[in-house]
Amino acid sequence: MSGGGASPDGLSALVATPLFWLALTVGVFEAFDILSRKSGRHPLCHPVLWTTPVLIGLLWATGTDYAAYKADTFLLSFLLGPSVVGLAVPIWAQRERITRLAVPIALSLTAGAITSIACAVGILSLFGAPRAILASIAPRATTTPVAMAIADQLGGIPALAAVIVLFAGCVGSMSATPLLNAFRFDDYRSRGFALGVSAHGFGAARAFQVNDTAGAFASLGMALNAVMTALLLSLVAIAL
Repeated sequence: MSGGGASPDGLSALVATPLFWLALTVGVFEAFDILSRKSGRHPLCHPVLWTTPVLIGLLWATGTDYAAYKADTFLLSFLLGPSVVGLAVPIWAQRERITRLAVPIALSLTAGAITSIACAVGILSLFGAPRAILASIAPRATTTPVAMAIADQLGGIPALAAVIVLFAGCVGSMSATPLLNAFRFDDYRSRGFALGVSAHGFGAARAFQVNDTAGAFASLGMALNAVMTALLLSLVAIAL
């Protein structure tokens, strides 16, 4: 191969390497996470906010379709399951506090789930959004697999529901700390629970960066809200 840079064939061979996209995804995310840490976790430096468009650009530039990318990064999707199950550990560590706060947690969960659904669907209804869009945005505060299943059950678009959930989680985790500080919510239990209910996994990850107690209650909020939202929207589906 002549000097002066990699040939197109060499680049294609590199992209086709089984671990290329896995390593690149981890590397890009880590680079932006370092930037986020150096910025003091500034909301606009959220690693997911920048990693996603960078990877999309690289996929487009190399002509790689999503199916190939998904296959090469299967390990990351697989590890998502154990990581979610692992959130049960901090919840168990806080079990005594959680038991004492059962009533406020139940009331907050119900209010949060209903508000999340009503606001999202209500606002789009005012703009005349079709039913498929409304069904896709209704489960926006749950985790991606739950949202996709609910959207499909309601006649929505599962892929769109997944995008909405990711966007909602990213925005929620970015804006939560400034908003909670502005309203002077100092209790890490309530801060964490609010983050988990409104921003699911993104919120839980952000809560753990701030405080372990907040992270535990965010994990609890994420899990309970997925169940509550699924229950509420399943009743809606039956009624319709």
